[in-house]
Amino acid sequence: MRKIWWKILCVVIIFYVIIMGFIGPVPRLAIINESIRNTYFHVALWLAMTTLLLLSMVFSVRYLMKGSIKDDDIASEVAKAAIFFGILGCLTGSVWANYTWGDPWPNDPKLNGAAVGILIYLAYLLLRSSFEDEQRRARISSVYNIFAFAVFIPIIYILPRLTDSLHPGSGGNSTFGSYDFDNNIRRVFYPAVIGYILLGLWIAELRIRIKQINRVREEALIESGKI
Repeated sequence: MRKIWWKILCVVIIFYVIIMGFIGPVPRLAIINESIRNTYFHVALWLAMTTLLLLSMVFSVRYLMKGSIKDDDIASEVAKAAIFFGILGCLTGSVWANYTWGDPWPNDPKLNGAAVGILIYLAYLLLRSSFEDEQRRARISSVYNIFAFAVFIPIIYILPRLTDSLHPGSGGNSTFGSYDFDNNIRRVFYPAVIGYILLGLWIAELRIRIKQINRVREEALIESGKI
């Protein structure tokens, strides 16, 4: 039971977010209107993605320090879960942009930066698939992962604030918290971020187990002379 309590918590939180996300009270705002509910999905997904990418980077550092292939497994699978959330974040953001700004993908620095960030991490997955030797793949991709995160953060969170952007908190625009991030939003938003992080870890854990099972099976076949 100790090992599954956080998974039960994840399921409860996700259901809570979905239900409250659609029927819970939200502030009545001009232009944004009911689309403010997408905060629980678009914004929360991106924050969860960033947290998972940070965790992935930490385990890449751990691999370079200790050389344990398990650390590389964790880094790669957590990164994959984060990329999945990033793609979902882009899709939900496009829907929101279409209703709010009249264009699913306007020429906005943060949107363009998001696309570049996703491409950077897709290149990470492509890089990993380019090597057959496990240790070499882990070593080179770990270095790439560290630099990818160092580039990703400025592209997504710093550069858009230095120029004109449609997003809140950028280009002189007010942040969410200064005009519409009320307690009704907070009661769902913060659990949403936690729930998505737990879900990402759950997905990564399952994929890590599959990878480890396949590795043990392959080693057994090699020892038996079948490969």
